[in-house]
Amino acid sequence: MTLPEMIIFDYGYTLIYEPLHDSLRGTQALLEHATRNKNNMSAVEVSAFADKMFADISVRSDAAGLEIHNHMYQKLVYEYLEIDFALSSLEAEKLYWNTAAPAVIMPGADKLIAYINARGIRSGVVSNIGFSAEALTKRINKALPGSSFEFVIASSEYAYRKPSPLLFELALKKAGLDAEKVWFCGDSTAADIHGASSTGIILVWYDSRLDCPYRHKSEDARPKCEHLHIRDWTELIAVLEEADRE
Repeated sequence: MTLPEMIIFDYGYTLIYEPLHDSLRGTQALLEHATRNKNNMSAVEVSAFADKMFADISVRSDAAGLEIHNHMYQKLVYEYLEIDFALSSLEAEKLYWNTAAPAVIMPGADKLIAYINARGIRSGVVSNIGFSAEALTKRINKALPGSSFEFVIASSEYAYRKPSPLLFELALKKAGLDAEKVWFCGDSTAADIHGASSTGIILVWYDSRLDCPYRHKSEDARPKCEHLHIRDWTELIAVLEEADRE
């Protein structure tokens, strides 16, 4: 096996996970910056409305394989409820996300990033996520300060979600590399492994021991295409070392 020139990663439950997701906490933090709350709505009321709307949008967008940008969702929720903020869309997004769902690095992800950086292996990220690429990039860089990702592709910026091959093909174009020189690591069989399988990228199924609350159980099934199977990032380091010796 040849050492890759670049490794591209999924985000959630691959590099970083979010053990807590408390939308009410995020909403409370946002409302502290409200300059107008015409109907004097409580955080509980706002959060319940936002959660219901998000659930409806998610069902529709998932079925279509499309992504709705957080700024659009946020704009609709708060303009509809007649609430204004002394914050930009990006500031509101980051405040909500960081408060509602603090980021925690996946075990060993920092060691893997340090390893590939030391060996000059380039890196990037492709994520299915409604939050903006800017907010996602800032979150990743804060959680993994040693990272040097050349690009962070968020599905929110491109309408399509994985498993659409378009996002993987876009990553190859950004990398300027042939597919056989690139590895893609992700936890979802359907979105990540099967999604990238048509591109010719070397596939790494990261079958971690952490349960992902939003990943359907069918996505944990062993991929039907050729792939590397790892349970821990130290296993990938061992694979890379073996490839380097060869």
